[in-house]
Amino acid sequence: MTLVERVKGVERVVVLALDGVYPFELGIPSRILGAADGRYEVLTCTVDGRPVRSDADFTIGVEHGPEIIATADTVVIAPVSPSRVTADLPEEVAAALARIRPDARIVSICTGAFVLAAAGLLDGRRATTHWQLADLFRRMYPHIALDPDVLFVDDGRILTSAGAASGVDVCLHVVRQDHGSELANTVARRCVVPPFRDGGQAQYIEQPVPEQGAASTAATRAWALERLGEPLALADLAGHARMSPRTFARRFNEEVGLSPGRWLIQQRVARARHLLEASDLSVDQIAGRVGFATGASLRQHLHASIGVSPQAYRRTFQSAAR
Repeated sequence: MTLVERVKGVERVVVLALDGVYPFELGIPSRILGAADGRYEVLTCTVDGRPVRSDADFTIGVEHGPEIIATADTVVIAPVSPSRVTADLPEEVAAALARIRPDARIVSICTGAFVLAAAGLLDGRRATTHWQLADLFRRMYPHIALDPDVLFVDDGRILTSAGAASGVDVCLHVVRQDHGSELANTVARRCVVPPFRDGGQAQYIEQPVPEQGAASTAATRAWALERLGEPLALADLAGHARMSPRTFARRFNEEVGLSPGRWLIQQRVARARHLLEASDLSVDQIAGRVGFATGASLRQHLHASIGVSPQAYRRTFQSAAR
């Protein structure tokens, strides 16, 4: 197999498929990052260039062997069936991972975190994986700070995500971090997926779909998104949904996995990020438009969410746009 020539100005993403790979998750990077207006080139490889058995009833053939990993700006470890998770990393897998450049970003989906942990790449880092495998992960790797209650963990160079659809979330997060929320939202619309689920959102929601005949909070969420600049209290939301505040808060948490207050903050931060990227409004003006009382409040919540100030965030994405 020959190496594919790099495209200037395009980030190369290489997805590693191992035996027992889940087909759905394997395709997520190509589907999401491939919809980002040509900003990413997504290639798939195996440890030896030969086809791999999937977790379904078919085999997957690829065009590339492990040598392509050395050319990657980002490497994604696709998940495998939990029955294939082992503490001892197969020699050929270890050799493939050894090809990752020191400055490359690494992303795992679901059980891909076990592969990174076995390779020693998660030592001293925070990580996540599927909530059903949390106890197994802790037994195998007690020295790694596992957070099983979130959709994904961004620990700088290495990002780990939970099961299935959280692979979509972490890929959208990559687009958002690299190119801003406007492009990430465009990608989400093209792929018909939610544009923003914060990494700290709960993995497992006890009752994600309301019981038959039970009122949903979906209409109230849509109503609130049109009024983020207004002071929205729990009583306002509950009144719109025609529920008591206690019932509304309980049902909201069952459906979304967050309290109404925390959800509102996430939506306001997301809207503020878009305005920082796409407008010349001052920080105080943006704060008012998205429902934060002061610019200081916006600074506090933005820093808590992504670790930077509004000015630094705006400079980053205005420079990228230029």
